[in-house]
Amino acid sequence: MKKTLGFGIIGLGNISEIHAKAIQAMEGCKLVSGLARREESAKKFAETFGCKGYTDIDAFLADEELDIVAIATPSGLHLEGAIAAAKAKKHLIIEKPLEITKERAQQIIDVCEENGVKLMGIFPSRFHEAPRMVKKAIDEGRFGRIVMADAQIKWYRSQAYYDSGAWRGTWDLDGGGALMNQGIHAIDLMQWFAGEVDEVFAFADTLTHERIEVEDTAVAVLRFKHGGLGVIEGTTSAYPGFLKRVEILGSKGSVVIEEESIVKWEFEEAKPEDEEIRATFLNSTATSGGAANPMGIGIHGHKRLFESFVNSLRTNTAVEIDGPSSLKAVEIIEAVYKSAQNGKKVSLPL
Repeated sequence: MKKTLGFGIIGLGNISEIHAKAIQAMEGCKLVSGLARREESAKKFAETFGCKGYTDIDAFLADEELDIVAIATPSGLHLEGAIAAAKAKKHLIIEKPLEITKERAQQIIDVCEENGVKLMGIFPSRFHEAPRMVKKAIDEGRFGRIVMADAQIKWYRSQAYYDSGAWRGTWDLDGGGALMNQGIHAIDLMQWFAGEVDEVFAFADTLTHERIEVEDTAVAVLRFKHGGLGVIEGTTSAYPGFLKRVEILGSKGSVVIEEESIVKWEFEEAKPEDEEIRATFLNSTATSGGAANPMGIGIHGHKRLFESFVNSLRTNTAVEIDGPSSLKAVEIIEAVYKSAQNGKKVSLPL
């Protein structure tokens, strides 16, 4: 394994800036290049971050310094970049959603397995301290039986946001609206905490935005495979936008997190560290969490996630958020859309 691993980014839109800054903040890694369709975008990125800029994917992938490809293109274009990178034997880290359907996401998983490269999905919220503490408490059995798990994404996106890119709000490239693009972070946390979903019934609609094909508001009720129930609420029409909220409610304990803060941490069997956890994490969110501004996030979640991926490469160990794990939130959202469209309960797996 090389002493310094080289990263390249495919897709140089807004989120590529977070990727670039996170990579440059890591030890033992280097931002080698960025790939864009437009020459001016590639040139600007290269000048801003002191790396190479490409518009030709073959030249980009042929760079001997390149070891890891981060894909940050519109969601419905992830598959094409992933196939090319995997066949070039580059390890892959891909922005959420892994792809816009379970079928396309599975193709990415398959091509990575066929070419012996590692794959990680980008869900930075799993690397924030508060969610990791919740997961630890679940694994320790502190919740008893989980009876409810709720994900609330009450965000705001202006009409100008959707008008700023032809791909935004389209089924082919965005894959969906308030759930697939924004709500997927909270939905992924919910399923990471509560486990696999068994069935879904949902409503979805476009209530305030114009010129988009997808939903800006959706609600769904869920039954998990362990028997517990849950609710998803997602919108991009709630001015001024609120931090994403995930609630895990159990027979022996309940926790509520808002972005990186823990607003409720209560267990039947108390532990000495509980009071310190409540005091430390009550107001620990230092950003707007992307609730109104997509760029209103820090780089720390991405940095920790990228570092975890690099460690899995260097130690030849399992990836924390592998392909099948990355696919779960996509499948839940697909089931929500299917139910909303046909007015019927949908069972998983699809």
